[in-house]
Amino acid sequence: MYESTFLHYLQYEKRFSPHTLTAYKSDLHQFLTFVSDQFNLSEPRGVTHQHVRAWVIQLLGNDVAVTSVRRKLSVLKTYFRFLLKQEHITVNPMQKVLVPKAGKRLPVYVPEQAMHQLLQQLEWPEGFPGIRDRLIIDLLYHTGMRRAELLGLTLSDIQLKNRLLRVMGKGQKERLVPYGPVLSEGLNAYIDARREVAEPGVQSLIVTDKGQAAYPRYIYGVVHRYLSMVTTIEKRSPHVLRHSFATHLSDSGADLNAVKELLGHANLAATQIYTHNSIEKLKNVYHQAHPKGKK
Repeated sequence: MYESTFLHYLQYEKRFSPHTLTAYKSDLHQFLTFVSDQFNLSEPRGVTHQHVRAWVIQLLGNDVAVTSVRRKLSVLKTYFRFLLKQEHITVNPMQKVLVPKAGKRLPVYVPEQAMHQLLQQLEWPEGFPGIRDRLIIDLLYHTGMRRAELLGLTLSDIQLKNRLLRVMGKGQKERLVPYGPVLSEGLNAYIDARREVAEPGVQSLIVTDKGQAAYPRYIYGVVHRYLSMVTTIEKRSPHVLRHSFATHLSDSGADLNAVKELLGHANLAATQIYTHNSIEKLKNVYHQAHPKGKK
């Protein structure tokens, strides 16, 4: 059903990241397998909105989260728009598909006190592993960059004199992210230590103990291990540090447009969710302190 052509389009024309491509490939394959097994369909021209709805019903019946279903439908929308543009189909079945509504979910973040405990009170391992692990946490929390963006950093992306990082975001959109003296000190120490460890020819800034380029699971493992030492929140992923960065900026009164630029969001709507945490805090203070604000 033109699956490989579609993925090639996403990779080379839309410049999707490897992580996003993997997710799109998985979701699309799941749908195509469903319509093949359930309706014996092997051509996209035969797919109708009823088939898509049947898939949604099955997903929800298997307790797949609404947010995940919405993401999968977004993949199908992109897929069928591509097929329509390429004239492989004449009718887009997604036009009659209603997307299930998702309740608003606030971003999970690490409280400032826990981050202070992690960065100021924790004893880090000796030598290169400790310097590297600390830098991973600092880069994610001090800049709000995504895991894929961190993995894409090279030594040439660091402007030590100006304290700027050149970050390649989604859709190959480049942005400059400033950083402070604490991260500057950590970067200088890490770069010195990296020279003794990194294998020749490895361009990635972050390397493993063996000097090879770090990979997604490696970064996740480092973040999960250290966050587990200071917080009991269920999610302890690199993206939680991105949420923490944005939430703490918002709580401190940072301009929302500035936060948007630092995060590399395409539009302000994606950034506005971080203001909800601040509003919830204000509500709790009001309900606890005002004589007429008791719930």
